[in-house]
Amino acid sequence: QVHLVESGGGLVQAGGSVQLSCAASGRTSYAMGWFRQAAGKEREFVAAISRSDGNTLYTDSVKGRFTISRDNAKNTVYLQMNSLKPEDTAVYYCALSLLGTSYSSWNYAYWGQGTQVTVSS
Repeated sequence: QVHLVESGGGLVQAGGSVQLSCAASGRTSYAMGWFRQAAGKEREFVAAISRSDGNTLYTDSVKGRFTISRDNAKNTVYLQMNSLKPEDTAVYYCALSLLGTSYSSWNYAYWGQGTQVTVSS
């Protein structure tokens, strides 16, 4: 069984930075991803990182602003978010994929409870 817990969300001004963390327990040696869901919208892919070779994926809207990383010794995945925009406001979820890095939420078997990030203009 896998248990994922996100932290680090909050209120930040546009142009600011926030780092999200996702602490994993259980079977954690798998690819990890971050998704987000804004109010009234569908959940969307943000970023993903492979288990060990550092391969990463990003959605176009966050490229150059967000960085996903992981510390396998700590079983933790991070999402560093810089140059935040009001449109980045959402609940951010981390997820674990048993099938490698993927843009599709269908490939992620385990999910955290989410953490709110609100970017004020």
